[in-house]
Amino acid sequence: MKAIKYILLLLLIVTIGLSIYIAVQPNSFEVTRTKTINAPQSVVYNNVIDFKHWESWSSLKEYDSETNITLGEQTKGTDASYTWENKDGVGRMTTLSTQPMNSITQEMQFEEFPTSDVNWTFASNTNGTTDVTWTISSKDLPFQFKMISAFMGGMEPQIGPRLQRELVKLDSVLQAEMKVYNINVEGVTQHSGGFYLYTTMSCKLSEFDTNMKRMQGKVGAYALTHNITMAGKPFILYHKWDEENDAAIFSTCIPTNSKIITDESDILTGQLDSFRAVKTVLKGDYANLKEAWEESMAYITNNNLEMIEAGPMLETYLTDTSVEENPSKWVSEIYVAVKG
Repeated sequence: MKAIKYILLLLLIVTIGLSIYIAVQPNSFEVTRTKTINAPQSVVYNNVIDFKHWESWSSLKEYDSETNITLGEQTKGTDASYTWENKDGVGRMTTLSTQPMNSITQEMQFEEFPTSDVNWTFASNTNGTTDVTWTISSKDLPFQFKMISAFMGGMEPQIGPRLQRELVKLDSVLQAEMKVYNINVEGVTQHSGGFYLYTTMSCKLSEFDTNMKRMQGKVGAYALTHNITMAGKPFILYHKWDEENDAAIFSTCIPTNSKIITDESDILTGQLDSFRAVKTVLKGDYANLKEAWEESMAYITNNNLEMIEAGPMLETYLTDTSVEENPSKWVSEIYVAVKG
């Protein structure tokens, strides 16, 4: 009997000690992870703000392949939500508020446990990347929750690695998505032509991108300061592209509604007559334009068409990349003049 009493007493002491240990555990927790994502701020934000994208980088199904995810009626912005159910129970995430491009505030509820605050911040870097900080926190934790947390070693080792894993996957998913592109040779069409402002220069091929952007800015600034209305999207008019001799001659152009008499010697007015052309559309990063040109030329050859010597060769940019930063959504058109 004495042995039983000693065992019971020992169990009582252990229980009391364990209860005291659990009771003095913190009444709150906060777990934070930050990662530099190799994508512009708007691209990252627009992905995270819409729950329909989450499954592509969430670790829920890595943790439990049988996890069932259900999107709410609204998936994007304030009041958007989604739920998941797995071997541990049912959880729900709801977006409470947003500061577009900068931050997202959400609430997470899992089973009978206290709600957790979920906060995202997005900080743009000068090199085009984004620092993403993801924080999950909760306070006023009940005894039961603290007991589970204590036995599991705390919330940091439980939540931290999963947040880090999901940020790594988010980076990978966005990089892959931004590389998606499509080239469609639409065939022969009629380009309407028209008046345009332009400036022309020659340079090495390696200097083309830098000079083209600078010249586009110059012509655009001239139009803006002289209250000239653009009649369409900016384009490049190619006069020469010589890879063998590393030389390009081209004009950066802005369409206008009428002939403009300019007051600067290097900004002039031109006019294109309507011409028959093979049209190719690229949806994706402008880095793929070389391939789009190659497909255009292949189409001309394969369909027994004949280019017009010294005829117009245009590259039109339909997307303002300062507004739409996701390269996979950029649209450009190529027009190559052909006889007919």
